Amino acid sequence: MSEEKRKIRRHSPEFRTEIARRMLAGEDVTAMSKAYGLARSMMYRWRDAYRKEGIAGVSRPPGVRCTPATQKPDSRTEERLRKRVAELERKLGQREMEIDFFRGVFKRLEELPKAKRRGSEASTGKSAE
Repeated sequence: MSEEKRKIRRHSPEFRTEIARRMLAGEDVTAMSKAYGLARSMMYRWRDAYRKEGIAGVSRPPGVRCTPATQKPDSRTEERLRKRVAELERKLGQREMEIDFFRGVFKRLEELPKAKRRGSEASTGKSAE
């Protein structure tokens, strides 16, 4: 088939569903692949789509994939996601404030004389025994 054009075959949703159901029932995938002249990878895609979305998963035209990026979320999902983003932004702001605080503390520690940093000077005198 080096110079021949490959004929694109379109399979009906019913056929795809049948293959997916048979695979899920445990039939030999290699035997079905040879019997129908289908690529095993395609059959596994049909099976996965059928498992995930039922008949709707194998009813789409070839090449059209329904992914979360292409689906518009419903209003409840969108609201939930907006709340989550707001919560994460608040947490991020809090962490940035903590980082700024500790940067200031470390800067002050570095500015202290070495003797004070190491604790060589006692804050109180020796106790008399």
